[in-house]
Amino acid sequence: MTFIHETAIVDEGAMLGDNCRVWHWTHICKGAKIGANCSFGQGVFIGDDVVLGENVKVQNNVSIYDAVRLEDNVFCGPSMVFTNVYNPRAKISRKSEYRPTIVRQGATLGANCTIICGVEIGEFAFIGAGAVVTKDVAPFALMAGVPARQIGLVDRDGNRIKP
Repeated sequence: MTFIHETAIVDEGAMLGDNCRVWHWTHICKGAKIGANCSFGQGVFIGDDVVLGENVKVQNNVSIYDAVRLEDNVFCGPSMVFTNVYNPRAKISRKSEYRPTIVRQGATLGANCTIICGVEIGEFAFIGAGAVVTKDVAPFALMAGVPARQIGLVDRDGNRIKP
């Protein structure tokens, strides 16, 4: 059974799968498509053109903007950031220039990391806390730094593989 906290806003037309949990002050827009068993922490925003697979975990204070796709079992750490416009300006509308971002199954996006639009993050990749991803990420890659660079590999459970 899906739980929606009384302070959350789920717009009419949003599609939520079974057994989702939507916590305090979260807003899910009308066009969002969300799979089963997803969890959204406090202060989350989900845009209209967002598709999430099953068992996606979105921690507090994360905004998932239009043109972002998360496959099954993706973890979004607290306060991590997605962008959807590469060169935003307040005076210039660039909604027609959104760059799609794809996060493949099982990937982890660490706390306070930033994912610049237009990249693909490979399955089971692990983006470290605070990293800034500006390029595509290989499956199982362990990424850290600004800009993010590959510092190793992880297994399906997120454990670092020793060389």
